Amino acid sequence: MKSWIYLTFAILAEVIGTSCLKASQGFTNPIPSVFVVVGYGLAFYLLSLTLETIPVGVGYAVWSGVGLVLITLACWVLYGQTLDAPAFLGMGCIIVGVLILNLFSKAAVH
Repeated sequence: MKSWIYLTFAILAEVIGTSCLKASQGFTNPIPSVFVVVGYGLAFYLLSLTLETIPVGVGYAVWSGVGLVLITLACWVLYGQTLDAPAFLGMGCIIVGVLILNLFSKAAVH
């Protein structure tokens, strides 16, 4: 269970770091740049802890899938990124895929 908590925080750290990339303006704006560096550093550290017990394929699939959906939603809110029905459908498919992987696949170790 601890690994899933690490993975959750790894995802959140990566979402914060990625969301701040635009605001960093090519690393010329110091405060968002610090959030990018710290966010990615923390995300990869926590992901490494996660992968001690969760298989790499499962951990990375969850990390990247959930992260992608959360980053897209964050940019929709923060930067006014336009999302249409196919975008929401695609994000829904990603979430369903992550749920199937974790609830029904024997590849996931809990």
